[in-house]
Amino acid sequence: MRVNWSYIKMIVLLGVVVFLFAFASSRNANREVSKPNVKFIGENNFFITNETVSKLLIQNFGGVKNVPKETLVLNELENALKSNPMIKTAEVYVAVNGTLNAEIEQKTPIARVSTNASYYIDDEGSYMPLSKNYSARVPLITGYVEKNNLKNVYKIARKIKEDEFLKKHVFEIHQDINKQLFLRLRKCDFIVQLGDENFLNKKINNLKAFYKKNQKDKTLNNYSKVNLQFENQVICTKI
Repeated sequence: MRVNWSYIKMIVLLGVVVFLFAFASSRNANREVSKPNVKFIGENNFFITNETVSKLLIQNFGGVKNVPKETLVLNELENALKSNPMIKTAEVYVAVNGTLNAEIEQKTPIARVSTNASYYIDDEGSYMPLSKNYSARVPLITGYVEKNNLKNVYKIARKIKEDEFLKKHVFEIHQDINKQLFLRLRKCDFIVQLGDENFLNKKINNLKAFYKKNQKDKTLNNYSKVNLQFENQVICTKI
C-alpha cells in the first residue's frame, strides 16, 4: 500500500501549529502583570496624579502588580477609575509584554461654586470636586446653588467658556434665591442683571454693544447696574 506522505505532513504540521498556539495562549494568559503604566490624554492633566490612578487600580484589584493576566477583569478596573469624580473617561488594557496600561481623560472645569460648599462644575454640567494638586482659573459662582440642580448656572458658565468677550471679562456668576442670574465684570463697578436663562444670546449681544459704546465714551464707571432681563432693552442705573 502506498503511503500518502503529503497528507501525513499536513496533519503533523497542523498539530504543531495547534500546539504552539495553545502553548503561547497559555503562557500569555499566565504572564504576570507589571506595575501600571498610566497615560493622561487631553489637555487637563493637573487635577489627579499618576500615583492616584495607580492606587485606584491596586485598591480595586488587591494589588495589580504580579497578578496573572487571566485573572484581570478590565471592565471592572475601568468602572473603578470612572467612579472617581475627577475622571471623565478611562480605558484599561494589558499589552503583550504584560504591562497594564490605563489611558485617562480628566474632567474639564468651567466654573467654581463658592457658597456653603466649594466644587467645580465640569463642561458636561456635572459635579467635580476641588483638587489638592491644582486650582483652575474659572469664574466663581455665588449665591443660592444646589449641587443636584446646576442647570441654570451651567448654561451661563458654558456660554462664558465659549465666548471670548465673556471669558475675558466675567469673573463671577451670582444666582439669587429665585434663580435670577447676575454677572460681575473685571474692572467694572456695575452688576449685570441677566434674569433667567431665556434669550441668553440676545442678552449677551446687548451687553457687548453696551460695553463697547460706553468703553469708547469712557462712561463704564457711571453705572451701578445694567439690566438685560428684557429681551430688547438695556436698562442702566446710574451711580
